[in-house]
Amino acid sequence: MEKEEQQGNSLPENAYRELAPGEEYKPLMPANSNPREVTTYSVLFGILMAIIFSAATAYLGLKVGQVFEAAIPIAIIAVGAGNMLGRKNMLGQNVIIQSIGASSGVVVAGAIFTLPALYILKLDAHFYQIFLSSLFGGILGILLLIPFRKYFVKEMHGKYPFPEATATTEVLVSGEKKGNQAKLLVVSGLVGGLYDFCATTFGLWAESISTTLTGWGAMMADKFKVVFKLNTGAALLGLGYIIGLRYAAIICAGSFTVWFVLIPFVSHFAGGQTVAVGEGVTKLLGEMSPDEIFRNYARLIGIGAIAMAGLIGVIRSSGIIKQALALAVGELKGKKSDADGGRLQRDISMRLVLALMIAVLLAIFVFFQFGVLWNLTQTVIATFFVFIISFLFTTVAANAIAIVGSNPVSGMTLMTLILGSLVLISAGLSGTGGMTAAMIIGGVVCTALAMAGGFITDLKIGYWLGTTPAKQERWKFLGTFVSAVTVAGVMIILNETYGFVGEGAIEAPQANAMAAVIKPLMEGGSAPWMLYCAGAALALILTMVGVPALAFALGMFISLDLNTPLLVGGLISWYVGSRSKDDLINKARRDRGTLIASGFIAGGALMGVVSTILRYAGLDWFVKWSGAGWMAAVMYVLIIIYFIKDSTRNNK
Repeated sequence: MEKEEQQGNSLPENAYRELAPGEEYKPLMPANSNPREVTTYSVLFGILMAIIFSAATAYLGLKVGQVFEAAIPIAIIAVGAGNMLGRKNMLGQNVIIQSIGASSGVVVAGAIFTLPALYILKLDAHFYQIFLSSLFGGILGILLLIPFRKYFVKEMHGKYPFPEATATTEVLVSGEKKGNQAKLLVVSGLVGGLYDFCATTFGLWAESISTTLTGWGAMMADKFKVVFKLNTGAALLGLGYIIGLRYAAIICAGSFTVWFVLIPFVSHFAGGQTVAVGEGVTKLLGEMSPDEIFRNYARLIGIGAIAMAGLIGVIRSSGIIKQALALAVGELKGKKSDADGGRLQRDISMRLVLALMIAVLLAIFVFFQFGVLWNLTQTVIATFFVFIISFLFTTVAANAIAIVGSNPVSGMTLMTLILGSLVLISAGLSGTGGMTAAMIIGGVVCTALAMAGGFITDLKIGYWLGTTPAKQERWKFLGTFVSAVTVAGVMIILNETYGFVGEGAIEAPQANAMAAVIKPLMEGGSAPWMLYCAGAALALILTMVGVPALAFALGMFISLDLNTPLLVGGLISWYVGSRSKDDLINKARRDRGTLIASGFIAGGALMGVVSTILRYAGLDWFVKWSGAGWMAAVMYVLIIIYFIKDSTRNNK
């Protein structure tokens, strides 16, 4: 009789540290076991999670420019559902559920960071273009990451922290014994969801507040171009908690540099300006609001910094590429690597990976030729460009996730768009056709990189627990397909309901940044190279002094009101985890706060989708009133108090 998976409520002692010479890591489900992994239940549940979280993350990402990782909420829901239904031996199945469902966040990131720019630039955008670019990009990311799996999850065991994978793994392991975490997630999800729903659907309080609520604040904004803004949503508050104080502070440092240094500095010369400066700029500085100075000048410096930060990442990853490829090439030559781990080290064969890679590149070629370009030479160049850039940046994405749990996909995509546009222009493509082609190419690359970064988290979870890698890899394709269909539909609905341009439009900050890069290049105008170069120089300086340049640069081009709540959430995380003299109590409180934050994120995003559907159906109950801003300030303080009080209840 074959063994079922080993049950336990904690990982082996050597799970998170480097192994001594000759030491072996043995997961909870050992190599000689036969765990239940791919079942009808796990596949259908994973598909359901992919649909729900694709819709939720698409809404949140387009609104605030931040895509939350769905792995932790999905893991908690899977554990809670399994316990409520009385199902046994769910560890292997829950990994598959999480792996299929987590496709949502990465596919959504690839799509929403680039493809809304098609609407922003007033170009033709069809469902099949959004769907196929997301699908092919996701598949390409999976295939490019598989050869690097053994390097990142096995060869580098204990050397990379994998924060997202660690948290998700702990949830899955503890869920085998207790399911009260799911209850806490549901409660916090209801609180955060209803809180955001009241603001977005009924207008009971404002979604964002600023110093312009006061007379002195309005004067400061008008005269000195200085303004402070804060989004009061529960979802962003939870996102800041999970990001943590260090990175939230770095992101906000970039934002504060723009809003409290660069914008006031530039506006100081407003009185002497007689000619509007910049491609498509018609106003003088004195006539601009702080937001207009940000969009026309300051944000472009952040774009240059992001591009340079991505290049630095590629250079730093050159050694990783060489080592990981050596492992993959060895298997292609017939060297067997399964003997030391049995099914635990069994990937899809490299020969099949190579065959699928050729097939997807041919599919991308056909898609570009007959769905975008209609020019054989340009199609060949575009397909080759997509493959090379995706391959180079795959290790950057995986390395970033392994170290800090954050994927710099937007910065790498901006760099891709700049390089891709120059390549397409040299091939004779420009104007609206060039913009459409550049954005769709960017969408494929962006999704591939997001998938590569996200999938390494899934594979590390499987390594710690003892899942069969080949099964995760095969079923990841299904999650990618479902997520691509969902995000394409949601994006079209959001565009028809809110739009991405004009008053009341969805923010889509990354896509707006992408559009700002592409438009001048493809219309024959002059790109703001001086501002890009200034940002690139800033990224180099930040790297020299040891400051994460990418996080700082992201803060520079995302709107201030979307960054400040991250800092508030980070401060709550620090406060909750430092009040007790007992480190175990601090850890327990931080963990409880993580569950509450996950609930805020999931609940707020899901209710945002509900609010969007209601407005799309013509049920607009939003009411504007003069006290909405002050009411938002009061409600924000109350939900912060609730967050802290509930997190610090854990004294065990």
